[in-house]
Amino acid sequence: MLCAVYRSHKKADTYLYVTKRDDFSRVPEPLMASFGQPIFVLMCNLDKRDKLGTADLKKVRADLTEHGFYLQLPPPSENMLDELKARNKRSDSND
Repeated sequence: MLCAVYRSHKKADTYLYVTKRDDFSRVPEPLMASFGQPIFVLMCNLDKRDKLGTADLKKVRADLTEHGFYLQLPPPSENMLDELKARNKRSDSND
């Protein structure tokens, strides 16, 4: 299964996979508007891969087959303030 991978010019670490290069006909217009101008990254043969960066290879294949595209979003950012508060609560309860 071949696919073309594009990165978003508007959103960091956001990638769009489509089944054919430069064919965004199956991607919803609101998604394309928020994604911005797609910047071509590479063509990829999914059948020859065991893993695909941070994306779930099975999910990518399934979405490409069913919807004609897959959107890879960056992992959620760590909220360091919440982590510090949680750590402080744990240390307070140990006193």
